[in-house]
Amino acid sequence: TIGNMSPEYGATCAIFPIDRVTLDYLAFTGRPAQQLTLVEAYAKAQGIWHDAEALEPTYSEYVELDLSTVEPSLAGPKRPQDRVSLSGARGAFRTALGREPKDVLGTGAAEHLRDGAVTVAAITSCTNTSNPSVLVAAGLVAKAAVERGISAKPWVKTSLAPGSRVVMDYLERANLVDALDQLGFYLAGYGCTTCIGNTGPLLDGVSDAVNEHDLSVVSVLSGNRNFEGRIHPDVKQNFLASPPLVVAYALAGTIDIDLSSEPLGTDRDGQPVFLADLWPSDADVAAAVRASVTPEMFEERYASAFSGDEKWQAVPATNAVTYAWDDRSTYVKLPPYFEGLTIEPGIVSDLENARVLAKLGDSVTTDHISPAGNIRPSVPAGRYLTDGGVVPADFNSYGTRRGNHEVMVRGTFANIRLRNQLAPGTEGGVTIKLPQGTEMSIFDAAMAYAAEGTPLMILGGKEYGSGSSRDWAAKGTKLLGVKAVLVESFERIHRSNLVGMGVLPLQFLPGETAATHNLDGTETYSIHGLDPLNRGETVPRVTVSAVRENGDVVHFEARLRIDTPTEADYYRHGGVLNFVLRQLAQD
Repeated sequence: TIGNMSPEYGATCAIFPIDRVTLDYLAFTGRPAQQLTLVEAYAKAQGIWHDAEALEPTYSEYVELDLSTVEPSLAGPKRPQDRVSLSGARGAFRTALGREPKDVLGTGAAEHLRDGAVTVAAITSCTNTSNPSVLVAAGLVAKAAVERGISAKPWVKTSLAPGSRVVMDYLERANLVDALDQLGFYLAGYGCTTCIGNTGPLLDGVSDAVNEHDLSVVSVLSGNRNFEGRIHPDVKQNFLASPPLVVAYALAGTIDIDLSSEPLGTDRDGQPVFLADLWPSDADVAAAVRASVTPEMFEERYASAFSGDEKWQAVPATNAVTYAWDDRSTYVKLPPYFEGLTIEPGIVSDLENARVLAKLGDSVTTDHISPAGNIRPSVPAGRYLTDGGVVPADFNSYGTRRGNHEVMVRGTFANIRLRNQLAPGTEGGVTIKLPQGTEMSIFDAAMAYAAEGTPLMILGGKEYGSGSSRDWAAKGTKLLGVKAVLVESFERIHRSNLVGMGVLPLQFLPGETAATHNLDGTETYSIHGLDPLNRGETVPRVTVSAVRENGDVVHFEARLRIDTPTEADYYRHGGVLNFVLRQLAQD
């Protein structure tokens, strides 16, 4: 989990030394003896083996963590790096809410609904389900709750989607599946669900009440990421938690509670039940894991991991060298990246008279740029699918349609929580088409600009492109006709991806922002000084000229974050895909 979350805390990768405990885990999960021998030999040869005699690496910075100070925590409500203590979850929710919570009366599952209601509680397939201890702990919490006669609240949509069939095997063997089922944590499937936005509809009446009364409801999930708009379009706040805490919040039904000191419900005798009453001891969890998890489970399941069921086996396949594109498919389409590609790259020229497609604030994530979740019928991607004969029930999500550039480009900057300062007072993929001042979707505006031959730019603040290293955040930007992105700072992977797609990453000089230059996004922009890129040279700074609507001109320098000669070559070729294809053609 820590390695997978590297981008969130600013790292490119995380390395944990391999030790005897690692080998024990590999053996416990059914890896053959020869693989264990190979792993140990490789780790020692590479200097990444850890034991008492191992030479300690030298680091540029050391951070010491006193494990006695570690406390139960969640992350939220908008970013995985925003850790909050269990006792502080209520405060984080209320700070984000910005007002006193309100109660409303609805219908169905939302008969009684309140700000802070947990409307989604999901044990998901992300890295948490690779750890038997936390899954077994969740089952033990569920079992203790059922024994006390406590149920999940009626407005909570619960689900269990492990990453492996082995999980259900050992939960079954531990006699914990029935308790999870009684609380609504039925098996939903194996693979990406809630964490990537495949949440499905909320329970009956919940979305209607949320939208009618502008409620701020929450999700609690054991996933990796909780960016705005990712989990469900009607859920404004999202908290990451361990699987047993997911069960606990389903019982409580609200994030507006201090589970460290307040009861999460009452039992069948009317007595208050606290989290501590349900929480298993470390010894209980360890005993249950020892009794229910065996290496043979992993060996049996992994032996047929690539076989698939009868539906997978029935999928037609060929031995063709190239893919047979089907124009009727709404999932996989031939992308336009190589249309008009020549053997030699064109000449890099300065950018002239670009318009701003969106002016954004700080911490714009790749989920804001390229959402992975729900597709609404009213947005450009939804209209495209409808025109193609797809009914809304079959829209699926952006994440599942990433093989169709027509869907993904329409979804770029279409996150329901995106706030474009060019169109104040709006949320979602909305902008102002200039110079007319017409409000329209970002996609429709981009197509209108393309018809006029107008290049486009994005203005932003700090930490632009943080979050998942999503390639479509750069690909969609490119396909919209954006030629440059000018921000205060970039997340490293997204900056690299922009270069890889032939988009200029520009950065304001230290101490300078769009505000310090009085830029509001209505200007036209020209960027001069790009010619050295034609020789494979990096350009530390370029000159940006912004022409205001009244004709006044602002000139300032910006850093061009094409950082290496190799990246200069990528950009000169129009992106890394073109570069590689030309290299292959020459070879």
